[in-house]
This record gives sequence, structure tokens and C-alpha cells, in this order.
Amino acid sequence: MIKSIEVTALARSAEDFKLLIQLFGLLGMRKGFGGANENSRSSEFFPSQAKIQLLYRENNEPDVDITLMISDPDTALLVVTKQGFTVVRKHSGPEPSHLIAYFDIELPGGTRVRAIGPRVFENVVDTDHLAVEGDLNASGKRFGLVVSRFNSFITERLLTGAIDGLVKCGAKLSKDLTIVRVPGAFEIPSAARTLAETKKYDAIVCIGCLLRGDTAHYDVIVNEVARGIGQSAQETGVPHAFGVLTCENLEQAIDRAGLKMGNKGFEAALAAVEMANLKEVVGRRSSVVSKALSSQLSTVRKKQKSKPGARRASRKTNL
Repeated sequence: MIKSIEVTALARSAEDFKLLIQLFGLLGMRKGFGGANENSRSSEFFPSQAKIQLLYRENNEPDVDITLMISDPDTALLVVTKQGFTVVRKHSGPEPSHLIAYFDIELPGGTRVRAIGPRVFENVVDTDHLAVEGDLNASGKRFGLVVSRFNSFITERLLTGAIDGLVKCGAKLSKDLTIVRVPGAFEIPSAARTLAETKKYDAIVCIGCLLRGDTAHYDVIVNEVARGIGQSAQETGVPHAFGVLTCENLEQAIDRAGLKMGNKGFEAALAAVEMANLKEVVGRRSSVVSKALSSQLSTVRKKQKSKPGARRASRKTNL
């Protein structure tokens, strides 16, 4: 049985490879792990949705090397054109009201990319193409992992999944990861907050396992752990990923620690990477907006000071 599929797109030159990385980023795909050796270079990208399409053409239409399904081809065309990509063909049907549009980009090395998808009209509520997202690149970022020793049979498997996820996203095991162990899940929020307050970490991954028993102890601990982790994230400004299992029995926990329900530690690690990058992107945009507003205010003030009436009014005020 096929459990996973990886589709590889081949660039025809090193220059085309660099341009494809730029193009995929412009079209909204999240960047993952990248690597290189003496024979090749590679870079992972994660679209919000993926599928495999088999195609056979009856006519002699020029073929393309890579086909991308996108959500707003009209906006994408404006973006890639502004960035200097060469569009060799574009088609949206004979009338603007046609629902499907596509365009072909040819890179300097000969790689040809087609972007195709449904057009977005004013009455369409699809805003995915406008969303700001963090990518899955952990290179250069530091992560704290807080792990509960209680139910270690499960938490160690969650920790292994979390480390695997961070390393696959580009984090260095010996340099970028700090692992802190605590007695139980109840102690996770305190340790996570201690790490976050140092401001040395871009995100915290909280890992634990709680199993329901015969008393109300489970409900009390679950509520306090969730509240404490959320409060730490809000008050410190450091993203916290929730990798604490809250299961009815051991079988449910085992399924979520690497069996048929996946590994929730791995998923928490990816969430931590994405949120760390999202914080960086939002912070960068806020800084740009702040600088733009500051520049506009400075220009207005200079113009006001340069007016003769403004100078006379200033002198009267000083007197």
C-alpha cells in the first residue's frame, strides 16, 4: 500500500532552480527543508492542498515541465510579472467571465512553468491567497522542548517525533534544541514559561500525556495544563505548541504516539516552526508599516515648518 507520495519537479539549470524557489514563494507555498550535495540541490515546498493528476494531450500544445494549481491566477500573473518573470503565454478564455485562467512562465535555463486555476471575482469569499502564513523552515531558529516524565512510554515517542519534525525542517539537533524534563504534565506550563521568558527561543514545544482515571483528578490537571500553556504563550509573546495528549485510555495514546493516528509530537513541532516564522513575518510587516507612517509624518511636519505662516505662528506661540 502507498502511504505517502513525493512529487519531484526537475529544474533545467541552477539559475532556474533559484528562480523556482522564488516563484513558489511568491505563489504562496510554504518552504520546508533544503539541502545540497556534490550532485544536486533540493528544496521542499508544502502547498495547502495537493493531488496527483494524470494527463494526456491529443494536440501538439507546447508542453511544460511543472504545472501548479493556484487559487487566483489573475493576481498571481500581476505578481510574477512585477517580479520580472517572463510570461510566454497567458489565457483566460475569450471573455473575462470565464472561470479558468492560466499562464506559462519560461525561465532562462528553459524550464517552463504553468500556473492554472479558478479566477477570483468580487463575490467570491475565497481569501486563502490573501492569508499571511509562516513557512516550515527552522534554520537559524531555537526551540525549547518541555517533556513530562510521567507516562514516559508515550512521551518519549512524542519527543522523538517532535525532534524528527524540527530536524527535517532544518533545525540543528545539538545547537538549536533544548530539552527540559519535568515530573508530570502539571509542571509543563511553569517550565515552558521559564524558557520563554529568557527570550532565547523562537517557540516552545510542550509534550505530555494524560490518561483519564477513576477520579476527577484528570479533568483538573487537563484544564490547568491547557490554561497555563495558553497563558504563558499570550503573556510572553513566544509561540507554544500543544503536544500534550489527553486520552481516555492507553490505546488512544499509543495510536497518537506514532501508530494509526500519526505522531502528535511531530505535528506539534511543525506547528511550532510555522508559528515562529509567522511571528517573524508579522513583525517584519508591522515594522515596515511603522517606518512608512513615521516617514509620512516626518514629511508632513517638514512641509508645515517650511510654510511662512507656520513659522510666524510658532514665534507667536513662543512669545
